Amino acid sequence: MINYVLIDDEAANTRTMKKMLDAFCPDACFSGMATSVDEGEKLIRKAQPDLVFLDIQMSHENAFDLLDRMVPVNFEVVFVTAFEDYSLKAFRYCALDYILKPVDINELNAAVRRVAERHRLKELNGQLHHLLANLRQPETTAHKLALPNVDNLVFISVDDILRCEARGGYTLFFLKNKEEILSTKAIGEYEQILPSTFFFRVHHSHIVNLRCIRKYHKGRGGLIEMEGGTKIEVSARRKTQFLSRFGF
Repeated sequence: MINYVLIDDEAANTRTMKKMLDAFCPDACFSGMATSVDEGEKLIRKAQPDLVFLDIQMSHENAFDLLDRMVPVNFEVVFVTAFEDYSLKAFRYCALDYILKPVDINELNAAVRRVAERHRLKELNGQLHHLLANLRQPETTAHKLALPNVDNLVFISVDDILRCEARGGYTLFFLKNKEEILSTKAIGEYEQILPSTFFFRVHHSHIVNLRCIRKYHKGRGGLIEMEGGTKIEVSARRKTQFLSRFGF
């Protein structure tokens, strides 16, 4: 799924775009809309989208004023504009994209597909990078994990992780010493990084340390009780795979 936000100073445009994306781009997941550069900056920092549909010319400021505030830009951008200009063609050569108003559904769909493909390749490259980095780590640091937050990197021992919980595009780590650390990376990335021998994603919002489970309460999906008493739902579709980890 591609999480996206819409930024345009005309709210009617954003509503129309959302309807088109909802109807024709099922892999695009709406994360919010804004009508100014200031609102757009706050929205992007909060939602951490994969893709931003960005109107070039807004009241008093433009798309580039917003992007200047966001450097380094870690999301894809599709510019939306009512003005056709030959210079816009240069965007494609820089792995950026643009759509002319009024928005054509075929152009919109094609832009989303291009972004999805770049996003997929980026994820594959990221997973490969983490795999190679872990393989190259010396034994003394092989079980350390660096958690990025807004200001710095926090290094923790993988053995100290009790569980992880998705918070929007962020991930909240709960450690055995009751410390909580918020990472700016999404939980899906940690599902790839954490050793599957000991960690399992029991729900789209939860990864647990299998060695720290105290009880399993039967049900449609079931409920697990962690050390410390926290109870976490097991999704019905993950139940069989979860129980198989314990020989059931």
